Amino acid sequence: MDGAVEANNSLLCVGLDPDPDRIPAGVSVRDFLIGVIEATSKLVCAYKPNAAFFEQYGDEGWRILREVVAAVPDHIPVLLDAKRGDVGHTAAAYASALYDWVGVDAVTLNPYLGIDALEPFLAYEDRHVFVLCRTSNPSAGDLQDMMAGDVRLYERVAELSRGWNVKGNVGLVVGATYPEEAARVRAICPDQLMLLPGVGAQQGDINAAVGAAIDANGRGVLVNASRGVLYAQPFKNGCAVGGWAEAAYDAARVLRDAINAAR
Repeated sequence: MDGAVEANNSLLCVGLDPDPDRIPAGVSVRDFLIGVIEATSKLVCAYKPNAAFFEQYGDEGWRILREVVAAVPDHIPVLLDAKRGDVGHTAAAYASALYDWVGVDAVTLNPYLGIDALEPFLAYEDRHVFVLCRTSNPSAGDLQDMMAGDVRLYERVAELSRGWNVKGNVGLVVGATYPEEAARVRAICPDQLMLLPGVGAQQGDINAAVGAAIDANGRGVLVNASRGVLYAQPFKNGCAVGGWAEAAYDAARVLRDAINAAR
């Protein structure tokens, strides 16, 4: 992922979540997403399509997802937010579908089943996984803050991830909405990538999140924003007005610069 970080001087990851209620009138889902990619590709270090937003469109959604992934410039990685997690043979089928067929560079995974659910993905040494650690949603603490021995469950996940990271391809998902927890995870995992969702619509504090999660080299994080970039254009009576691609560019530029200022 260093190539795009260097080329675009960016730690911004833009989420691609095609909400049918917010796509500008008269624009196809495919054209909208590819238009956003074309408008922002010099400002980001990664793109993160969310599988669920494509799955809701059925067969067409999977076709659109593949076309969107193919439209991303080669030097910019695509991280599919799929949150897969299942027993070994099922995980192998998921890994083949997402890496071989969809063609993404990284996938988010649920580590609840343990290493069995991760190994088929880790077998792809040129791909990355990001395991859910301390997520950005309000009820995350219901399970993730429970004690597992003398540490909280999310801290135990972070500890385990160090052992899973033999090939250097295991990152962690830590919500930008929880900077104190992000700092604890960084202390446990000083060298692993961290995906920070929750900036923008979820109102995570960029300065606090980046300051907590950044590594010793001023990198190591992908700060994700989805709705705040995709749907940055003004709305009137439920319809987009003005230039939605230009609005996405402006929003991405502001976020990229704010993240860099916090490094």
